[in-house]
Amino acid sequence: MKIGFIGAGNMAGAIIRGMVSGGFRGSDIVAFDTDNAKLIQLFEDCGICMTTSAAEVAEQVDALVLAVKPQVLPSVLPPLSPVLHRCGPLVISIAAGKSLASLEGMLGAGLPVVRVMPNIAAKVGESMSAFCSNSRVDEAHKGIVRLIFEAVGEVVELEERLFSAYSALAGCSPAFTLLYIDALAEAGVRYGIPKATALKIVSQAVLGTTRLLQETGEHPRTLIDQVCSPGGTTIEGVCALQEGGFEAAVLAAAKASYERDKAL
Repeated sequence: MKIGFIGAGNMAGAIIRGMVSGGFRGSDIVAFDTDNAKLIQLFEDCGICMTTSAAEVAEQVDALVLAVKPQVLPSVLPPLSPVLHRCGPLVISIAAGKSLASLEGMLGAGLPVVRVMPNIAAKVGESMSAFCSNSRVDEAHKGIVRLIFEAVGEVVELEERLFSAYSALAGCSPAFTLLYIDALAEAGVRYGIPKATALKIVSQAVLGTTRLLQETGEHPRTLIDQVCSPGGTTIEGVCALQEGGFEAAVLAAAKASYERDKAL
């Protein structure tokens, strides 16, 4: 099976490197980018096949990942449409904000099209990706999507109407989490811990807590209760967060991101 990429920027590079690390052969990955330096780097790192045009990629592959900026798609897809309809690959878009309907409008009807939203953690193989698909996509196609994106993290299938909510939960939340990490590290600096050390402490604490939640399968509130001893230090901090509106602020942040995504 050959997988093609149009665009070889940060996200495409992360996905390709994850695929190769996960067992894909570089020779089965075909890519094109107008920035030849990006292709050369991926060739040197992963052994991919470089091409000189988007059409050349589309002619060779079983699945084509569109990894260009959303505003570039209207100039890229219509010229590719005849090739895609002749060759019939699965088309996978990771362009933010481009619905299945808009993609089909640029490509023409009749192609299997999937929309995927990975997040920035794909760079370290820990992405959370969601996908939705049109009626032409079958279970074999979905298997290809999972194979590609499980190489850089976890994958869930969602109805497209839920993508704005997903964007708030997974697309935007890395920034929310990093803001929390930095604020907590600042507290460490306040009490005498050097910033670099404080960041190491907090980031590992967050990572460990996430793994604890995933591996135990327990409800977050159950784990909170296990940490909070009666009259202890943790319950004091938790109460201070609640009194300061922490949970309300998180809900407000998700609401703002959700509504902005819907507006776009």
